[in-house]
Amino acid sequence: MSSMQVESVEYVIGEQRYVGQLATPDGDDRRPGVLVAHEGPGIDDNARNRARRITEELGYVTFALDYIGDGQPLPSLEATMERLGPLRSDPLATRALGQAGLDILTACPRTDTSKLAAIGHCFGGTLALELARGGAPLAAVVGFHSGLGTARPEDAANVTGKILVCIGADDAMIPPEQRAEFEAEMRAAGVDWQMHLYGGVVHSFTNPNADGSIRPVIKYDAAADRRSWASMVALFAEVF
Repeated sequence: MSSMQVESVEYVIGEQRYVGQLATPDGDDRRPGVLVAHEGPGIDDNARNRARRITEELGYVTFALDYIGDGQPLPSLEATMERLGPLRSDPLATRALGQAGLDILTACPRTDTSKLAAIGHCFGGTLALELARGGAPLAAVVGFHSGLGTARPEDAANVTGKILVCIGADDAMIPPEQRAEFEAEMRAAGVDWQMHLYGGVVHSFTNPNADGSIRPVIKYDAAADRRSWASMVALFAEVF
């Protein structure tokens, strides 16, 4: 494992302030860059920790973006659904939020801009997928319990990299119908894609703080977390 530098980065889109986390490994050489998108409620310690882990264990530059605002999660599931509703129906707005984070990642002098990836969790996975659909130069996208639907499936023709989505087979928030539509979308566009399903696993399986108390369908699973992380690492090794 390598040591690293971590800093908060404030940025503004429109009139909204956002606060993300940039992590760089020690040294002065250029490294692959990975954009990390948090779960729906907002950026939290879990998202920041996962980004730092990528930097520490793999030696990549990471930027954990903030697509909710003010560097804080929303207070409730209801507030989260209210905030995400308009984004679900507006892929272009979602892509703009992702692009703002990608711009910060690529502006870092340590980032090798020819080796970029994006990962995301829950709606953050949707955001990463939308960036790829928008033609962002991403070698790989990994979605963890990510929403797979889009209002612009035809844009999958713009995907340039490899796609991996890791989904709980029992996740009621990403039902089999949505998985089938995503499969058809990827196939029609000729994308290099994978979908890993984890039996008996529900939503938010990468978040140790998800204990099922908010909703039973939102619960951590250590095995799925470990397996999906290993699959991400393998894909990065393949593309970088």
